[in-house]
Amino acid sequence: MAWPPQFLDELIDRTDLVDLVGESVRLTKKGNSYWGCCPFHSEKTPSFHVVPDRKIYKCFGCGKGGGAINFVMELDNLSFREAVEVLAKRCGMQVPDSGASPGAKERREKLLTINKQAARAFHRWLYAPEGAQGLAYLQKRGLSKGTLTRFGLGFAPNRWDALIQELSKEGYDKRDLLDAGLAVSNKDGRIYDRFRNRVMFPIIDTGGNVIGFGGRVMDDSTPKYLNSPDTPVYNKSRNVFALNIAKKSKAGQVILTEGYMDTISLHQAGFDSAVASLGTSLTPDHAQLLSRYFPQAILAYDGDGPGVAAAQRAIPLLEKAGLKVRVLRMRGAKDPDEFIKSYGREAFQRLLDQSENQVDYRLDQIKKKYNLEDDAQKVAFLQEAAQMLSTLPSAVEREIYGGHAAQTAGVSPETMALEVKKAFQQRLRKEKKKQERRDLAPAVNQQPQTRELRYENIRSALAEEGVIRLLLLDPGLAGEMSGLTGKEFSSPLLGRVFDLLMDRAGQHLNLSLAALAGDLTAPEMDHMARVAQKPESVANSRRSLSDYIAVIRGEGLRRSGQSEDALLLAAQKKNLEKKAYMEEKP
Repeated sequence: MAWPPQFLDELIDRTDLVDLVGESVRLTKKGNSYWGCCPFHSEKTPSFHVVPDRKIYKCFGCGKGGGAINFVMELDNLSFREAVEVLAKRCGMQVPDSGASPGAKERREKLLTINKQAARAFHRWLYAPEGAQGLAYLQKRGLSKGTLTRFGLGFAPNRWDALIQELSKEGYDKRDLLDAGLAVSNKDGRIYDRFRNRVMFPIIDTGGNVIGFGGRVMDDSTPKYLNSPDTPVYNKSRNVFALNIAKKSKAGQVILTEGYMDTISLHQAGFDSAVASLGTSLTPDHAQLLSRYFPQAILAYDGDGPGVAAAQRAIPLLEKAGLKVRVLRMRGAKDPDEFIKSYGREAFQRLLDQSENQVDYRLDQIKKKYNLEDDAQKVAFLQEAAQMLSTLPSAVEREIYGGHAAQTAGVSPETMALEVKKAFQQRLRKEKKKQERRDLAPAVNQQPQTRELRYENIRSALAEEGVIRLLLLDPGLAGEMSGLTGKEFSSPLLGRVFDLLMDRAGQHLNLSLAALAGDLTAPEMDHMARVAQKPESVANSRRSLSDYIAVIRGEGLRRSGQSEDALLLAAQKKNLEKKAYMEEKP
């Protein structure tokens, strides 16, 4: 852990979880807890539960859960250390300078500084004699000097060690540049610059930090784009190009493009909400990130086959994240950059205004697969369209867009409505059967949602969960564990959590899941929040604890292959413990 546990306990105590979550989620109080729509996935019925007494939250829809630190980590895509620093600043607390592992923060700060220095070097080289080719290329693409400065564009010289030599003047060696993803090592161990003879696009996060780079060739050589690898400060699947600028837009809608140049051209033309994914298809993390800043998304992807496929993949991800999706249709140009150069800003604005609903777009893509002059193919079109429309949550949407499909195929709206209703009912039946199978398999329902955390012994694991719940509800039970240790647990995760809580009890620290944010991975914390939310009575806590421990030890004997006599002795011991408990005076 990076900080003294006393500091983290105080931080958690001073953070009002309801206030923290309430800044992003509209919460409604019900009894002693609060409910709202989850900020981590799209939903219309609130399933996000905040329990202030336990200082934890849990979404019963997507499974996310944890305490204040976990919430900030998930919401803002931050590391544990960064989330702690954000909360400390929010509470007016001074973050201790020292801790058990101070190197993580220093390493991150070092990588960010290296990236900043590299960005400055690339930008300076763009205007140096050896950057003339890069500057000419960007000017030919129509970018003004103001745009070059605003986006910090640069140039990587056509030398093997230009950046290595440049940053060595600042005290950084080749290994530092390897860590930052700015250098690569070949099989002989030679280290050289990753980016050479390319125009450079710095990637800046929403906090204003340079976290990576994209480099583009100026001819037809390959690869056309070369991007930074994932590093401790950069993950291409969780960051978006130009969001640091677009997040300030008043447009109310984000324009998604396929590349850096399209995004930059749109910004130069005055469309300041344009962004692009980073050398990868749009991911659920991208969609969730965008949904924090915009209610609507317009896909301005290329009109070729790959662009259409990318749009089809992006639509459900964006909708699931809660964004309303529209699709821009470009004619006479292959991408937004070319369109603006050919027809101007006003024409592109009209294109945006005329962008079509994603449902009509998807219907049109289905239509292109069939010859509607052929009756058999017309039937196939209507059946596929009905399957797609059956996924729409609203009956009104299904009726309206079913009418569109009917008009396209030349059949009556009533006929199409019947086909859509049939597909919708088939979908409901399938979902019902799946739910029935889940309901008939209670053991499966008790398993963690993450396969890697799977329970090998359900009976023991449920008792282990019960011990942990009782300990969280009544920390005074820590002294009545009969010598139980995490090694006796069948689940490694539950055993580790138990040992962590008992260790905290020995140090007279708070016993709460929120305090374990630095010790558990996100999936582990999600599962433990689920465990903590299960009902547990403390009315007869000592008896319940004794029963749980007996089950854990009995199952442990079975796993170890102990004899029937050993199992009988364990059962007798359990009965004696129960008898002693029953004879206790109230």
